Amino acid sequence: MIHSVKLRRDSAADFVSHYEYLCALQDSVPLPAVRASLREGVLDFNADRLRGLDWAPLLSTLKINKDLPLICIKSFFQPWLGETGSDRNKVYRSRVPAIRNKDVTFQLCKALKCCVSASGALRNLELNGLVLRERDLTMLTKGLNKSATLVHLCLANCPIGDGGLEIICQGIKNSITLKTVNFTGCNLTWQGADHMAKILKYQTIRRHEETWAESLRYRRPDLDCMAGLRRITLNCNTLIGDLGASAFAESLSEDLWLRALDLQQCGLTSEGAKALLKALETNRTLVVLDIRKNPLVDHSVMKSVIKKVLQNGRSAKSEYQWITSPSVKEPSKAARQKKRTIILGSGRKGKATIRIGLATKKPVGNGRKHSAGKECYAPEPLPPGVSGFLPWRTAERAKRNRGFPFIRARDVSSQLQQSEFPVTVTVESPSSSEIEEVDDSSESVQEEPEKISFKQEALQEKLEECLKQLKEERVIRLKADKRVSEPFMHTH
Repeated sequence: MIHSVKLRRDSAADFVSHYEYLCALQDSVPLPAVRASLREGVLDFNADRLRGLDWAPLLSTLKINKDLPLICIKSFFQPWLGETGSDRNKVYRSRVPAIRNKDVTFQLCKALKCCVSASGALRNLELNGLVLRERDLTMLTKGLNKSATLVHLCLANCPIGDGGLEIICQGIKNSITLKTVNFTGCNLTWQGADHMAKILKYQTIRRHEETWAESLRYRRPDLDCMAGLRRITLNCNTLIGDLGASAFAESLSEDLWLRALDLQQCGLTSEGAKALLKALETNRTLVVLDIRKNPLVDHSVMKSVIKKVLQNGRSAKSEYQWITSPSVKEPSKAARQKKRTIILGSGRKGKATIRIGLATKKPVGNGRKHSAGKECYAPEPLPPGVSGFLPWRTAERAKRNRGFPFIRARDVSSQLQQSEFPVTVTVESPSSSEIEEVDDSSESVQEEPEKISFKQEALQEKLEECLKQLKEERVIRLKADKRVSEPFMHTH
């Protein structure tokens, strides 16, 4: 066998070895950003980190590879955040990643077309944030038409628009394996939603034909095993509106195969939501219809839609779940446990300070922010004219020199007898990183009454001991203050 043919055949099953081999041929080092995920058997990297020269060995390897189950290429570059001044154009251009070059994106789509059409292992293809032009999508569609294993296609945050989506639809409408598509944030309008609705109608007609053919053989057709889309995600396309919702409602009324439709932040109003609700009267297979984050939809209508699809989901074992909203945070283990820390010691300049730190919970409910188990301690008043943690001698001399009224020792002693030697008690509020939002249904961790009473008794004993030490120290200081103030009294 010819050496080049053998090398190509071996390289199709070993992405890492062939990539390192091509990098060595051009005297370059394999990029850590690319190799990091290859240990797990997938290709997942940030395209913004690759220079122009780094793409050649990667694309050559990707073009012939047949063993990658997942390919994820992301870009987070935002040109409106760069240097746009006329005197900084050269600097700005040098910061633009190579993936923004139209030739690089075309070569990438060309390599993906070869990989998708020839691979027998590729199931997930995700392109996030890439600028894909018409010729790029046309090239990619040629591979989608020939794919025999692709199940999930994601073009999230790729500004393809309605025209680009129409090109993609031509490539996926006849796919026998593709089940889920994600076009989140792709600058789509109601026309893009109409393209997807037409795909549903087209696949519904084909499925009905297959069902009729199976019934002629006295067989019960298995709807779940038939080809076609099962989930469509169009979140964050605010121009879809009610026209797009009406287009989907018309298709869903007769569809028996689609399981999930995500329309978060799509500019829907109550009119579009009612059209979808009407379609659910005849549709019993849709288990997820997500119209959340559309503020113009009436709460009662949204509740009715969600209730209806939840009823559909009770009778069917569905693998399609609701997409978690980005604003909802999972409660961490640290937030579920209640922390109580007591630090007892002498503060600055002899003042005793007791700090009690409580890790509070911040449940979300009815728009009110409140903390559970928060204790507030108000410090006892200090003697008149005494400020903060200033040294007492400095404070006394400053008051005399600046015309403040002189505080006699007997006034201070009488004040101390009434106030029982004030002790400053402060509460340390938890940091923002420790406070996390949790659901109302989360259970708070409660301490046993015996432990709480034991801790209170221990704290009370330490507090009494501290007060006793303070009293003795204050008496000694008053005597010293009296001795120091006697020369000043004689001079005046």
